[in-house]
Amino acid sequence: MPAIDPRIDAYIANSAEFARPILEHLRAVVHEACPDAEETMKWSFPHFEYKGMLCSMASFKAHCSFGFWKGELLIAAADDKGKEAMGQFGRITSIEDLPPRKTLAAYVKKAMKLNDDGVKAPGRAKPATPRAVVTPDYLDAALARREPALANFNAFTPGKRREYIEWLEEAKTEATRLRRLEQAVEWIAEGKSRNWKYEKC
Repeated sequence: MPAIDPRIDAYIANSAEFARPILEHLRAVVHEACPDAEETMKWSFPHFEYKGMLCSMASFKAHCSFGFWKGELLIAAADDKGKEAMGQFGRITSIEDLPPRKTLAAYVKKAMKLNDDGVKAPGRAKPATPRAVVTPDYLDAALARREPALANFNAFTPGKRREYIEWLEEAKTEATRLRRLEQAVEWIAEGKSRNWKYEKC
């Protein structure tokens, strides 16, 4: 039986309608090709591990992404669509945007072999300057009204601040943004990150 993580069930259920069949398909292919794969959540999206990091998938407003941790060693540079979106397969809007099931499974098996052999992922060049985290004015104002929310937010790592900002900015309506803002300020005042429910104690 595959090691199923209920957080990934929740992630898929909360994804856009177009994304759910894509994510379910990817999940099934990974487990069929690698029955020993274990699911986990890292950086707020689903990952699959097998003797280390294997691959990951994510959904966004209008597309999904899928990629291998050692993708540079699996997929020819000419076929890598990493410039279009996260991962090596570009912006995935339907299952038809993915390679055939058999091809995808073959990639999974090659990725497993790399991990079996202890091959390290190629080094990733760090950007010359870190990506700036720009806090929207409405969030700054809301945090300032609730002690110690602003101090907690400023003490968060850039990644944790960015998770809250992206969650607010992705709201499709102003009403949704306001609900999220209220929830965000409450959690931040308590010192909680956006994904505190999924963090290991």
